[in-house]
Amino acid sequence: MEPLARRMRPTKVEDIVGQDHILGKGKMLRRAIETDRLGSLIFYGPPGTGKTTIASVIANTTEALFRQVNATEAGKADLRSLIVEAKYQEKRTVLFIDEIHRFNKAQQDYLLPFVEDGTVILIGATTENPFFEVNGALLSRSILFELKPLSAGAIKQLIHRAIEEGFSEVEVKASEEAITFLAENAAGDVRAAFNAMELAVLSTPPREGRVTLTEEILQECLQKKVLRYDKKGNEHYDTISAFIKSMRGSNPDATVYYLARMLEAGEDPKFIARRIMICAAEDVSNADPQALVLATAASQAVERIGMPEGRILLAQAALYVACAPKSNSAYLAIDAALETVRKDKEIVEIPSYLRDAHYQNATVLSSGLGYQYPHDFPNHLQGKSFYIPSDSGYEKQLATWQRWIRKKKEE
Repeated sequence: MEPLARRMRPTKVEDIVGQDHILGKGKMLRRAIETDRLGSLIFYGPPGTGKTTIASVIANTTEALFRQVNATEAGKADLRSLIVEAKYQEKRTVLFIDEIHRFNKAQQDYLLPFVEDGTVILIGATTENPFFEVNGALLSRSILFELKPLSAGAIKQLIHRAIEEGFSEVEVKASEEAITFLAENAAGDVRAAFNAMELAVLSTPPREGRVTLTEEILQECLQKKVLRYDKKGNEHYDTISAFIKSMRGSNPDATVYYLARMLEAGEDPKFIARRIMICAAEDVSNADPQALVLATAASQAVERIGMPEGRILLAQAALYVACAPKSNSAYLAIDAALETVRKDKEIVEIPSYLRDAHYQNATVLSSGLGYQYPHDFPNHLQGKSFYIPSDSGYEKQLATWQRWIRKKKEE
């Protein structure tokens, strides 16, 4: 028997639930499907959001020949065979490539001329960011549609449909609370919800020809909330970005929440520790120098202790950075200095009193001059201010000290 997710796959565009931003009435993709006037398309989104479903609907509605391959199994020879077939057909050929990001550059390049001359209409599906994983030339000849994780409401609707239509050999019942639990914990992935429900039905002995699904049964089959998190994809970058911005924005609750999401999804603790150290230097800086000390200590301790206890150290360091006063003065200072070094046409000569001690002693002996304290010399980069301390935290004291030094020099 086919898996429930496949049995429940719609055959008509009006039966697709969710993705109204691209499939709602009057939307371009829906019009193209209904009128059978398709160009090359790339569907991009997390697993279980309907990429293959839309391709299946196209297969059922188009007058063109529909050919499907999975990039994890197909090679260049398979593509060549399909292209040769398409060239000798009177009808158009729609070529659907699931997981197109699995094709290497040479395989994607091979498709390009045949997409360009219309030999095939390409439909690609990918869970990875196509701007990173799909040939730019293919992208420029295709329309990109991003699919969103399904809402809990949409998944509930599909679960109800599956209960009514998906099981012919047994009657299935479920409480509304159980359905809500499953919908909310599938994390926008309807396939995960269907798989958990099918496992629950198959593993629960029927009574009088009926299987009743409870929240406890579904929780056991789902095991835990499915986290959409690809360590090389958008979820990785989006979550770490939210984590960093929460620390920078002094929001400890959001900080520890995004930390928990990364840890639960299996993110490398060393990677998280590195980001905390960077944030401590870039966003806290000398407003609280202790932030970098604590972040570094936590990073070293996590490597020694490991997980799961390491989560406590990461939380302590991240929360400290989030709650610390903020300053980006060090970040601005080094970038300003680098820009000066790169752009200045003339290289500033290093004064003799700042050069290597051996050279300095030779200069002093040859000139007959005695040692002069370097701080008594005028600033050799006069007029250039790179480091501007903020008035935040400890750096306020540094700013006061700097102003006093500059005032003494002017006197």
